[in-house]
Amino acid sequence: MPRIALIPGDGIGVEVVRQARKVLSCVGEVERIPLDLVQWDLGAEQYLARGVAVTDAEMRELETGYDALLLGALGDPRVPDNAHAREILLGMRFRFDLYVNLRPVRLMDPSFSPLRTVAPEDVDIVIFRENTEGVYVGLGGLFKRGTPDEVAIEEDVNTRKGVERIVRAAFEYARAAGRRRVTLADKANAMQFAGGLYRRVFAEVGEEYADIEREAIYVDALALDMVLHPARYDVIVASNLFGDILSDLAAALVGGLGLAPSANLHPGKPGLFEPVHGSAPDIAGLDRANPLAAILTAALMLEQLGYAQAAARIEAAVRATIRQGKTTPDLGGTLGTEAVGDWVCTALRDVAP
Repeated sequence: MPRIALIPGDGIGVEVVRQARKVLSCVGEVERIPLDLVQWDLGAEQYLARGVAVTDAEMRELETGYDALLLGALGDPRVPDNAHAREILLGMRFRFDLYVNLRPVRLMDPSFSPLRTVAPEDVDIVIFRENTEGVYVGLGGLFKRGTPDEVAIEEDVNTRKGVERIVRAAFEYARAAGRRRVTLADKANAMQFAGGLYRRVFAEVGEEYADIEREAIYVDALALDMVLHPARYDVIVASNLFGDILSDLAAALVGGLGLAPSANLHPGKPGLFEPVHGSAPDIAGLDRANPLAAILTAALMLEQLGYAQAAARIEAAVRATIRQGKTTPDLGGTLGTEAVGDWVCTALRDVAP
C-alpha cells in the first residue's frame, strides 16, 4: 500500500491539497488502489509557533517512511523572508537529493492559450530541470552591504555528475515515452564554463541515444522560439535557473500555473510532488483557487508510483471537467475550488482512462 504524506502548507495550498486528497480517494476507490494518505501540518503556522519549520527527525521520517510526498504551497506574509519555505522545500530537494524537477506541460483546451493558432497536440512539452545545483545552492555573499560600493556574488555550481545525471534522465525519459527529440537549453556563448560543461556532456551522452534527435539552443533563443513554434519542442533539459524560467513560460502557453504540475525525483527515493502556483495568500480561504494543478500533480504522483491507469483516469476526468466548463474563474468558469474537485470526482466514474 503506497504511503503518501500530504503537506498542505500555506494559503491556497490547504484548499487545493484538500481537493487532491478527495480525487485520490475517489480514484483509489474506482481503481481499487489502497492508498495510505497521511496529513502533515508543516508550514508557516508551525514555523511561527516553534521557530523551526521542519526538524531533522521529521525529515528522516518523511524520507524513510513514505513512498511519495504531496506539497500544496509554501509562502506566508507573516514570514517575509520565506525562511520556512526554504527549510521545507529546498531542504527536501537537497537532503533527499531530488535532482530531477519534472515539469510536463500539455495544452488541454486551445482557448486557454494566449497563442492564436494552436491545437492541443502543438503544446506537449516535458521539461527536465536540474534541481540541486546551479545558482540555487546558496553559495556567495555580500561585501560592503548597504553602501554605494556594495558587491553581491552568487555562485553558479555545476558538477560533471550533476549535469550528466539530469541529461541522461531526459534521454531515458524520451526513449521510454517514445519522444522524438531532446533539446538542451544553455547560454554557452556567455557562460563558457557552465554552458560548455552542459554542451560537452549533452553531446557525449546523446551519442548513446542515436534513436533520439538532439539539439542545443541558447536559452534566450529557445524562449523566443517556444512561443513562436511550440510544436518543435518535445523534451527540454536545462540547468536549475534556466529550467525554472522556461517551465513557467511553457505553463503560460497552456493556461497558466493553475494547470502546472511538477515532480521532484530521484530514482529509489520518495518523490516530492507539488503544483507550482504558490500560496496566493490574497485569495486564500475564498474558495477561488484553481485545484486542477494539484489534482494533475496527484496524477503525476500516481504515474511515478506505477499506477499509470489511475493517473490516466484522473487526467481524463480533468479534461472532461474542462470540456464541460466546470472550472474556476481563471479558466473562464464560475465554480469554486470545492465544486471543481467534486466535478473531477464525478467525472472519474464516467471516463475511460
